[in-house]
Amino acid sequence: MIICPTCKEEIDNDSHFCDQCGQALLYCNQCGHVGIGRRCTRCGGLMMSPSEQQPSKAHPGMSESLQANVSVTASVVGGVAAPLVQQRPSASGVPVLTLANDSLNIRIVGINGAVIGRRKGPYTQFFEQHAYVSGVHAQLKYKAGSGWMITDKHSSNGTKVNQRPLQPDVDMALNNGDILTIANINLQVMVR
Repeated sequence: MIICPTCKEEIDNDSHFCDQCGQALLYCNQCGHVGIGRRCTRCGGLMMSPSEQQPSKAHPGMSESLQANVSVTASVVGGVAAPLVQQRPSASGVPVLTLANDSLNIRIVGINGAVIGRRKGPYTQFFEQHAYVSGVHAQLKYKAGSGWMITDKHSSNGTKVNQRPLQPDVDMALNNGDILTIANINLQVMVR
C-alpha cells in the first residue's frame, strides 16, 4: 500500500490515480517514492507518471501489465498542448471507451476508476475552464459483465445519460451511441 500525497489515504501499490480523491500519481524515476511536483522530496529524482517511466525504472510495486495499459499523448485544447491520458486496449478484453465533443476539442479515453472533474482526476485539462462542472463531478468504472458505467459524485449541476438524470452514487451503463452530459457539456459515447 502507498499513501496518496494529496488526501493521505492508503491506496494500492499499482495505482495511477488515487481512488479516494482522483489525484494523478507521480513516481520518482530513481527511488520510486510517490509524490507531487517535478522533483522527489526524498532523493531529488524526476517525478513521472507511470507511463513516462521506462519499464526498468518503474515504481517497484507497479505491475507490468498496468504500466503496459496506459499511455499519455498530447491533445490541443484551446491552442495549448495538453496531456491526454489514454488506456490502450487490453488483452483482457476490456472495450475502449471514448468520450468526445469535437466542437469543444474534448476527446478522452476512459480509465477504470478515473474521476471526471474540474479540479480532480486525469481529465481536468478538459474541464477546468467550464464553471458548471464540479471539482469532482463523476467517476468512470468498468464492471465485468456490465460494461462501462458512469456514477455521479454529488455534482452541483448533475450528470445525465441520454437526457436521463443520474442519482448520486448510482451506476448508469454507458453504451455506444449514448450522449453523456456532464453539467452542460454533451459527450458522444463510443465503445469499441
